[in-house]
Amino acid sequence: MSGCVRPASPTRFAPPHRAACRPAEPDGRDGAVAPGRLLAVSDLHIAYEENRAVLRSLRPTSPDDWLIVAGDVAEKVEDVVSALALLADRFATVVWAPGNHELWTHPQDPCTLRGVARYEELVARCRELGVVTPEDPYPLWHGPEESVAVAPLFALYDYSFRAPGATTAEESLRIAHEAGIVCSDEYFLHPDPHPSRQAWCRERVAYTERRLAEVDPALRTVLVNHWPLVRQPTDVLHYPEFAQWCGTELTADWHVRFRAAAVVYGHLHIPRVTYYDGVRFEEVSVGYPREWKPRPPREPLREVRFSATAVEAR
Repeated sequence: MSGCVRPASPTRFAPPHRAACRPAEPDGRDGAVAPGRLLAVSDLHIAYEENRAVLRSLRPTSPDDWLIVAGDVAEKVEDVVSALALLADRFATVVWAPGNHELWTHPQDPCTLRGVARYEELVARCRELGVVTPEDPYPLWHGPEESVAVAPLFALYDYSFRAPGATTAEESLRIAHEAGIVCSDEYFLHPDPHPSRQAWCRERVAYTERRLAEVDPALRTVLVNHWPLVRQPTDVLHYPEFAQWCGTELTADWHVRFRAAAVVYGHLHIPRVTYYDGVRFEEVSVGYPREWKPRPPREPLREVRFSATAVEAR
């Protein structure tokens, strides 16, 4: 029998149900709002004990801090839910966008849901925790300078970031297989009921564009997607063939079209800040222990900082 069996008892660390957006409290100065910080992390990969220790260490510095989680928390549904429950109990608001690992139907996961059904199960479980998902209204974060719409996205990829020398997706995949560079998504990430991941990506892109077009044009946005919205960040990959599992060219202008003050992403396991068209892009992943352990120690939570206004950026 396929599907997901909910635990008989509440998920460990699960907080009481609460609204996804807790209103900020006045700080007493003429009714002004004292904002917390907007923090971000991705690629926690808590299947590793060392990364579970990182998860347990994540704490706000203010009761009003928000946390963006840009995907790849874990592979098993209950592990994802347990981790997000822990974070939702600590941070004023948690905003989650799925990564490819959450969408895997892992052979060791009791939840055997695939594709859209698996994603919808994760969304339902997040809503029980008060965690904001790509299917919910985009919450407003009120910063010291401006208010922005924080938009968690799920756009997937379509193999349009092709391997060097390839002119079609089929050729790109063949080159990658011949080089021995194949993403595990090919075995675990099922697009059901869509005929392909490309088709699922196109459906998600069209849906997300409609959602983003409805945001008040007076507001800037913080766009949160597990995969980078533009191809340029993949230029530094050690294996360029892997880029085809890292996004879609269909989102290449979203940071401009939808007035991004910042773009937050993960997936590459290369934490850094870059700028495209004057917009700040921040890769906020933790990554695997073999990747982060040799690096100089750094705070896993990154504060999201905004680019200049659109007028200044031009």
